[in-house]
Amino acid sequence: MLDQPRQETREDSPEDVLHRVFGHPGFRGRQEEIVRHVMAGGSGLVLMPTGGGKSLCFQVPALCRPGLGIVVSPLIALMEDQVAALRQQGVAAAALHSDLPEDQAREVKRDLARGTTKLLYVSPERLTLDGTLDFLSRRDLALFAIDEAHCVSQWGHHFRPEYRGLGLLSQRFPDVPRLALTATADPRTVEDIRAQLGLQDSPVFRGGFDRPNIFISAAPRESERGQLRAFVKSASDGTGAGIVYCGSRARTEQTAAWLREDGHDALCFHAGMEPEAKREAHRRFARGDAVIMAATIAFGMGIDRPDVRWVAHLDLPRSPESWYQEIGRAGRDGLPARALLLYGAGDIAIARHRIQESPAPDEQKRIERARLEAMVSIAEAATCRRRILLRCFGEDGPENCGACDVCRAPPRLFDGTVAAQKLLSAVLRTRLPSGGHFGLGHVVDVLRGKVTPKVAQFSHDKLKTFGVGTDLSDTAWRGVARQLVALGALDVAIENHGELVPTEAARPILKGEQPVMLRAEAVAATAPRERGERSGRGAPPAMAGDPLFDALRAWRKREAEVQGLPAYMIFSNETLASIARMRPQDAEDLAMVPGVGRSKLDRYGEDVLRVVEDAG
Repeated sequence: MLDQPRQETREDSPEDVLHRVFGHPGFRGRQEEIVRHVMAGGSGLVLMPTGGGKSLCFQVPALCRPGLGIVVSPLIALMEDQVAALRQQGVAAAALHSDLPEDQAREVKRDLARGTTKLLYVSPERLTLDGTLDFLSRRDLALFAIDEAHCVSQWGHHFRPEYRGLGLLSQRFPDVPRLALTATADPRTVEDIRAQLGLQDSPVFRGGFDRPNIFISAAPRESERGQLRAFVKSASDGTGAGIVYCGSRARTEQTAAWLREDGHDALCFHAGMEPEAKREAHRRFARGDAVIMAATIAFGMGIDRPDVRWVAHLDLPRSPESWYQEIGRAGRDGLPARALLLYGAGDIAIARHRIQESPAPDEQKRIERARLEAMVSIAEAATCRRRILLRCFGEDGPENCGACDVCRAPPRLFDGTVAAQKLLSAVLRTRLPSGGHFGLGHVVDVLRGKVTPKVAQFSHDKLKTFGVGTDLSDTAWRGVARQLVALGALDVAIENHGELVPTEAARPILKGEQPVMLRAEAVAATAPRERGERSGRGAPPAMAGDPLFDALRAWRKREAEVQGLPAYMIFSNETLASIARMRPQDAEDLAMVPGVGRSKLDRYGEDVLRVVEDAG
């Protein structure tokens, strides 16, 4: 604790405190307006982008007004970072949380009793305890600041039930200013925050959501490691840090591992790690090392590090709010930063199924579906991505922001109705008598006229759709399918090995009643026909001599020896040949390879994909 902290008084003007304590020559944006409103005893809601200076909006008036300022914060690491920064600036700040050693907790309480603490950071559950409220009711209070206020709302992307109890502050302390602050809230979340915190009659200060220094881009996930490698190389400046957001704990560990193999100082972070390991990873990142953090969304709320140069997502975020907050951790210093989103059709399907199967009320499901579709529209955008993102927050941006990949290199659109009809027709015509469907790999084989064993087994080489798609490559057909999934005309039955299932939205497309516009780069012309296409020669032969096929066989041999099994029980030659030919880039692609069932996908998928990646 500080021995004799300086106590700011009402004689200290906001400008004096801003300059003396924080070293800033003047306020930015709406900061001064907000500070003077709180100084006069007013409450309100502040919406400012990450890096916009929200903290000063409550720190300055808390130091100017008499009494103790209370800051509600959701994360221990965030509290510790902000308290440490304030102490560096000579402010008597402290935090009370569950991880605080007992001797330090006693010291904090003693300083509070003596009145020497000026700013106290506390968790919502600690604040709403009767003992804490009774103690505060006997103190002179400067204000309540509720940071990360979107946690209050059930519609917020980081809803925390314990935040709902903060509504009692307006009843217990009606004369104390309450300032709620967030960088991420759509109109529905804003109104819920105001209702829950009793701020309906208080002003909303909007500072704008645009972060023009962040160049945003998105691309289909085709070669995840290759795409990320290229992005990291171009976006890193050698001094700042980067964050890779992954959809699962296992992927954070795998991603960090191969980044380390590439020579990067890479760490992982997820909720399943031991507390000390998480703290150490957070400390490494926060202390300014040029590290890459591969993490789930458990990492990052309240990150104060200003020099994060880039943020990458390897999976589709669940909402624009989530994505906006996560990419907003880059470029807090106002210097150029970059954000990359990689996504696949499976991401969209999984997210839709997760919402459908959740136990949430129908109204909440409806809202979550709308948010997901807004995120899909950003990912598949043919117009300015930033403008679509800002509209989710009730703002309208220019038609061309100049700082997203679409504005920098506008895609060419064309009428892809015929291609969509071909694919949808192939999905319908290959339907099994039992009602089941096939995955994309088989449907593409039919479209491109490949007589694989499965095509021959089901006599799909006799269908009218067999060979009608030789004008497009395998990759191009995957692009068509992905866009049809995004449009809602196709669904992916994740629970049934990635079967493609037409929806009601496919009907008007098949009837020619609804045109389908596709991006030109998604359907580039294919190379000359491969063997087995319409020629009746059967499946491609085993690919002996192909480096990838040989590498897969070598891996299979080692795996079989470890388990004491015949090699064919791991994967047949035919399956290895298909893997070598299709070169799957992720589990979604690998699941479409004949002979790769769910059990083998779970057991061997990561190893196989690593072999494919290493083979280049």
